[in-house]
Amino acid sequence: MDLDRIEGAGHEVKGAVKEAAGKVTGDKKTELKGKIEKNVGSVQREIGEAKDELRDEQDRS
Repeated sequence: MDLDRIEGAGHEVKGAVKEAAGKVTGDKKTELKGKIEKNVGSVQREIGEAKDELRDEQDRS
């Protein structure tokens, strides 16, 4: 499993927590930072998944 997948999932979780905390406290800045971190984590996780698929395809060849 690619490290980007693991780190990306971690960022998604942290971002979701920040976003929720921002909503609860009414802090729009924290909420926005959480959304950004969650989206960055999603992209990073998807990159890791693509790397894994490429690696698996190369192993089959």
